Amino acid sequence: MFAKPFRVKSNVAMKGSDRRKLKADLSAAFPTLSSDELTELVPNKEEFNVVKIYTHKGESVTIYIGHKNPLFFEIEKQLYPTVYTLWRYPAALPTFKTWPLVLNKLIGGADLMLPGVVVPSVGLPVVKRGDCCAVTLVNNRAPVALGTASVSTGEMINLGMKGRGVHVLHTHMDHLWSFGDKSCPPTLPDEEGEALLVNGEECVSEEEELEEKSKKSALQEQQESEPAKYLACPTAVEKEEGIKKANEGREDDQDDESSPQEVMDALLWQCFLLALKSKVKKSELPLLTSTFFRNHMFSCCPRGKLLDIKKSSYKKLSKFLHVMQEEHSIVRVKELSKGVESIVEVDWKSPELRFSVPEGTDVEAVPLGETQYNPPEITTLYSVSARLQPLFGDTTKRKGMALQPAEVRSFVTEYVKKNDLVDEKNKNYVRINPILCDCLLEKSEYQDIDALKWDDLFSRTMGRMQVCSQIVFPGQPAVLKKGHIEPIDVSVASRGSNKKVTMIKNLEVYALDPSAVATALQHRVQASSILQPLPGAKDKVLVQIQGNQIQQVGHLLLDHYRIPRKYIQGLEKAPRGGKK
Repeated sequence: MFAKPFRVKSNVAMKGSDRRKLKADLSAAFPTLSSDELTELVPNKEEFNVVKIYTHKGESVTIYIGHKNPLFFEIEKQLYPTVYTLWRYPAALPTFKTWPLVLNKLIGGADLMLPGVVVPSVGLPVVKRGDCCAVTLVNNRAPVALGTASVSTGEMINLGMKGRGVHVLHTHMDHLWSFGDKSCPPTLPDEEGEALLVNGEECVSEEEELEEKSKKSALQEQQESEPAKYLACPTAVEKEEGIKKANEGREDDQDDESSPQEVMDALLWQCFLLALKSKVKKSELPLLTSTFFRNHMFSCCPRGKLLDIKKSSYKKLSKFLHVMQEEHSIVRVKELSKGVESIVEVDWKSPELRFSVPEGTDVEAVPLGETQYNPPEITTLYSVSARLQPLFGDTTKRKGMALQPAEVRSFVTEYVKKNDLVDEKNKNYVRINPILCDCLLEKSEYQDIDALKWDDLFSRTMGRMQVCSQIVFPGQPAVLKKGHIEPIDVSVASRGSNKKVTMIKNLEVYALDPSAVATALQHRVQASSILQPLPGAKDKVLVQIQGNQIQQVGHLLLDHYRIPRKYIQGLEKAPRGGKK
């Protein structure tokens, strides 16, 4: 619905009576939201606007904006939350899980098809046709799209998970999302989603998931029809679940000695210190407490555990940080604007921050909410062309084989010596025989040149070979690409009112995640960023951040990701500091 630009008809502040009515409508539409949460979303006194728009298809839509972000939109008296709201309350709607590659299709305006839905072990959420539901990605509970169910849950199963599942109305990175601060989805751990991926590949197919579910359903029906047969002994499913619980019990014996609150308190303390020590920099202060918790503390949570402050003795993040301030004096929290708290100071010399990292915790393992990045090893190679085939005919190298420059020189030298082509009077020259003549000389040179210097011989040979680049990432097989590898391009452009924006492209060539780079830059420069599909390039994304940030981009790519400078284009355009 918002895949294309829309036209704004009006934008007015919302009255108090209208706010009360909206809260009542939201409470009826989303019963999982408490009154306190509704008050936080629709404040009584803070700025809250109503924007009426027309979509590219002429549909009339009402958008409710608070905290400078669209929070809800209304179509034909039906309310829907935006992704900004769902990132704060991910459990507000039933969710369907899909694979990351499907997101690009949804952003382009496609609906979520049932073959792309990942069926969890607990089964699909219970929905009716037309119910509002959200879409998440494997390994992250933060919704990236929302819409209405095309069929009910029972019909999905009866259809064999084929056909349309969710009619998508709004997605991350569409024009409604662009109407807000254009922030990226938070990282909300999904333990079950992590189990579905092994090195980025599915370990269990969708067909196997459906088959397993159908077996459980058939077994349940059989138990209902013949209950007496199953009263005396447990089912196979119960046995399997009992074994899993027993195994989990052995692993969690130590945790059982402490109460769940104490375990969560210890986890909060560990993630808090790790985040301050390995994630937060002085340049990022003041830092919103919500951003600190979502982007920093969550990424420090050990794999297989879930950080949930509501299960701790503190219950709220503000209370936890207040204790860290009053009792430990590690941080100082201040309310910079009404209802919004920020960390304004950190005692970096605090004894607690000099703690030894717990065994098994890799502080640098997740520097930006992602796995550790290792730069590729890039080598320029030369491929044997058809014209040079006779020169390499007596070797094991044939047409299309890629050689390093040293190998090319070695083969050429071997050929010259084997055919006794070194000039006896001057050994700096090589005599030209018919094969070298056909391979290295132009037709106009046939009668004029009868010898070449060694350097000229080598340069002519490699000049007639196909240049290619070999890219090797640690632990992965080498990838060979024709031509020179594309550098990361960093440039600055002007937008309306002479505002500058910095654009970065070709990150995917070096296996860099554009969203992770955008998030890192946001933290460094405190400016908003957006991701856009790169025109004319398939599966490539353009990162755009406000202001001339070439210098910061250079520091990030050179120092953090360790990309060689020769593979980054445009750093020379960084602004130079003048005399003050």
